[in-house]
Amino acid sequence: MEEMQVNRMPLIGDRAPSFKAVTTQGEINFPEDYKGKWVILFSHPADFTPVCTTEFMTFASMAEEFKQLNTELVGVSVDSLYAHIAWLRKIQELEWNGKKNIEVKFPLIEDIRMEVANKYGMVQPGQSNTQAVRAVFVIDPDAKVRTILYYPLSTGRNFDEIKRIVIALQKADKDGVATPADWRPGDDVIVPTAGSCGTAKERMENQNEDQYCLDWFMCFRKEKK
Repeated sequence: MEEMQVNRMPLIGDRAPSFKAVTTQGEINFPEDYKGKWVILFSHPADFTPVCTTEFMTFASMAEEFKQLNTELVGVSVDSLYAHIAWLRKIQELEWNGKKNIEVKFPLIEDIRMEVANKYGMVQPGQSNTQAVRAVFVIDPDAKVRTILYYPLSTGRNFDEIKRIVIALQKADKDGVATPADWRPGDDVIVPTAGSCGTAKERMENQNEDQYCLDWFMCFRKEKK
């Protein structure tokens, strides 16, 4: 019996593993085809299942919001291409939570041999040997993994949080800042911790309208509303 090759799953900061695959939008060469873009690569356990259906309806309804963030969506499961096509056609007929006539235009990867799922650690025996868990990989324009999320089979994902993560990562990259707990666009951001006693002293003594410190190691920059 042929043994399945087990790959070390990528970690945050690693280059996204490369692969070529057949999808509902044609063949892709990943991540090369997405150079210069952010990508959300996400897996789901199976087509024609209720939780996955609500997730795809939600993601597809938000696709334009992600495009405005220079972010592309790519789905993957171990189902066949024909199962994918039939399922996506069925989704267009459904209505749920105010969503209807939903057309999934982003690519959904056929991964019958679980090659992609294994490269990304999406198959976890504690949950299932034959299905991918609900994994999310946020990959930046340089093809580096920036965020990894895992959800159990029974729990649908929070897509507002996934979008918030993308915005926060882009903010951090652009402005060289960090974002505090529960940060939302427009909220104050955290400036890098002082790297010397002199800088710490200066920050504490020279606070202004744009920047304030709770202590020498914890300074915030006010964002314009």
